[in-house]
Amino acid sequence: MDKMLRVPSLQALQTLVKVADTSSFTEAARQLHLTQSAISRQVQQLEEHYQTVLFERTSRKVALTTQGREVYEVAREMLKSLRGLEQRLAPASLDRPFRIRVFVSLAVRWLLPRLSSFYTVNPGLCLSIETVSGELVDTGGDCDAYVLYLPDGLDERPLTLLFEEYLIPVCAPTFSDGRTPPRALDELEQHALIHGSTRRHEWTVWLQAQQDPSERSFKHIMFNLDDLALDAAGRGLGVAMTDRMLAHDALMRGDLIVPFGEALKTGAVYALWLRDSGMTHPACHAVLNWFEEQIEQTATSTSGTLAPLIQPRP
Repeated sequence: MDKMLRVPSLQALQTLVKVADTSSFTEAARQLHLTQSAISRQVQQLEEHYQTVLFERTSRKVALTTQGREVYEVAREMLKSLRGLEQRLAPASLDRPFRIRVFVSLAVRWLLPRLSSFYTVNPGLCLSIETVSGELVDTGGDCDAYVLYLPDGLDERPLTLLFEEYLIPVCAPTFSDGRTPPRALDELEQHALIHGSTRRHEWTVWLQAQQDPSERSFKHIMFNLDDLALDAAGRGLGVAMTDRMLAHDALMRGDLIVPFGEALKTGAVYALWLRDSGMTHPACHAVLNWFEEQIEQTATSTSGTLAPLIQPRP
């Protein structure tokens, strides 16, 4: 009787193919949305399984050994066959939308204005956007991907960094009562501070970073959404404190300006986290590529543009 065939992990074989194709553990980890240590462990498991070294590692590149090339060729053909089988047996899987859960303010201010470009490039795909209004995105439920706000930066989960948080004050070029925007911290008391959360956290952090010893008294306008705070600022009701990505489009249009001050890097980040259902969805790579392209375009247009948007002194 034939012995039971002991096969290596399919995920490990997929990792080997990705490392070989990119010649980099780091790039393979980024594309597979795994940590670099997870990539290394999977390759080590394969080397233990086959009892041979599969990669030659140098400071400059990673290359397959002769034995590694044999494993690579078999793994690549096997993965190609499995993808073809899935497409033949489950052709309707593309009909299921790729489901993303995201903060409502980020969806309204950043995601929605850019969605048309996704469908232009991917006419056969469908996204389902689910929004939340709280301060945390619940990672439960049946979504494929979640856009998370992480106040302490990236953690051990396989995350795709979208952007870092930079807080900036924004307001309309002219206030509703006809007054001009404040030009310095001393003039800020003359205007209301607009908050996108009831904790007043953003304004508190930014003001503390100004190292201003003066005790000041401010009028406050409170909302529970950044989107509402930005809308109020655009209507000339006061000065809002927000992430510069959320204000990006309004700043580019001239609906909002940065009246004074500099952007404050808080250490917090926005990141995309994929569940297993998202990683296996046929639209996964298209969605990830689109997010990365949009973030890069926004970052490029933001870089160097804040200074001209700051209201100049007369």
